[in-house]
Amino acid sequence: MCHPPGSRPPEIPRDLLPPMSGGAGGEDAILTSADGTKLRAYLARATRSADGAGVVIAPDVRGLHPFYEELAERFAAAGVQAIAFDYFGRTAGTERRGDDVDVMPHVRQTTPKGVFADIAASLAHLEKQTGARRRFVLGFCFGGRVAFLSSAEQPGIAGVVGFYGRLSKREGETWPVPAEEANRMRAPVLGLMGGADPGIPQRDVDAFDKALREGGVKHHLEVYPGAPHSFFDRTFADHKAACDDAWRRVLAFFRTGDPAARS
Repeated sequence: MCHPPGSRPPEIPRDLLPPMSGGAGGEDAILTSADGTKLRAYLARATRSADGAGVVIAPDVRGLHPFYEELAERFAAAGVQAIAFDYFGRTAGTERRGDDVDVMPHVRQTTPKGVFADIAASLAHLEKQTGARRRFVLGFCFGGRVAFLSSAEQPGIAGVVGFYGRLSKREGETWPVPAEEANRMRAPVLGLMGGADPGIPQRDVDAFDKALREGGVKHHLEVYPGAPHSFFDRTFADHKAACDDAWRRVLAFFRTGDPAARS
């Protein structure tokens, strides 16, 4: 599991927040995917969003956990319209789940077709409800790979951000390897990896970087030395420098459209 119960997203560096910014609340939403599936989502509206940026958050394997609802509120406080969605509408329905629920049977039943349809529904809801003109997809772990692949699967998005999204394929997996889809990717890519993450070795990062360069995809892949998998959402107190830098890169990307930018 990517982080223990009770963990919270890292605070945004204060100098990146708008003047007089306060807490941003959110609201539950039930969306309808292209195949008629109902799925739960959480929308957090920014009170100030001068550049029209919005983000769809693809969670880790737990789906729409309270961590990601709070993360959406963090983005809204920084002036970014945000919506986080659940992967498991087809198998678990739209009810909230506790930390004691075994989600892996639901994870194994996800399909690229279903997840990308749910992202499309989330993008549409975000635009309709907030007017976000420049929409990004950002994900963590399982959702990090989903975010990378969204560059090839979701037309019209401004960019994607993958936090430690797996770049290789486990035995029996049906999800594509991001490097194999790089020639289809159109949206700029920002990748944020832990240098001490055994599941994403440097050779995989290098292979993804090479595939993106050959595909002509604007991108930046940042590896934080010594940071573990899930450094942003499990051990941020121990890896504050990496978390602060990640916030600076993500928010600069949303503001400028340049994955190499840093606030």
